[in-house]
Amino acid sequence: QVQLVESGGGLVQPGGSLTLSCAASGSIFSINTMGWYRQAPGKQRELVASISSSGTTNYADSVKGRFAISRDVAKSTVALQMDSLKPEDTAAYTCNLRWGIGRYESNYWGQGTQVTVSS
Repeated sequence: QVQLVESGGGLVQPGGSLTLSCAASGSIFSINTMGWYRQAPGKQRELVASISSSGTTNYADSVKGRFAISRDVAKSTVALQMDSLKPEDTAAYTCNLRWGIGRYESNYWGQGTQVTVSS
């Protein structure tokens, strides 16, 4: 059983910063990808950023240059540093861990943490 526990959400003013953290525990395949998704009210869930166990990163265009994802492979943790936050970054952010492909894919989700950017 794999569990993901997130922390770090909250209320921040526009232009401010927040760091989200996620820790995974359980039986985790060593070659995997961890990432953050977000969903704002009335919108579809979207990938914010992801990072593979080899360090390859992927960012949504809307956060490039403002957000940075990092991970500690040995500790199965991932962090999302969010700078220059905008009101449109307001959403529920959820940590994701996955490995494998197709019908052999394993996909795990955290419970989510709210990020609100408002003055």
